[in-house]
Amino acid sequence: MTRFTLSLLLVLASGAALAQSRPSTPERSCAANRQSVVANGAIVLGTGGFTYDRFVRDRGFCQHGDYLEPAFVPSRDTQACFVGYRCKVDLPWD
Repeated sequence: MTRFTLSLLLVLASGAALAQSRPSTPERSCAANRQSVVANGAIVLGTGGFTYDRFVRDRGFCQHGDYLEPAFVPSRDTQACFVGYRCKVDLPWD
């Protein structure tokens, strides 16, 4: 019984480590969201509910051939806050 309990605790602890939280843009000011992108270079931000996306400071955080698309997110103080960019794949048939 002790081994089972210890095993269960280890499994639960490892599951919590995998479910890391990410900053939620609607709960933070526009300036705080923008600063997170600038400071990290690339960061995943929650954009409301269960949605999220990766935002970057500049093209150096994208893969070769990607292009930048301006990114706007909802924030506590504005509906459309410019936080940086999203990397988009440049498809040859587009």
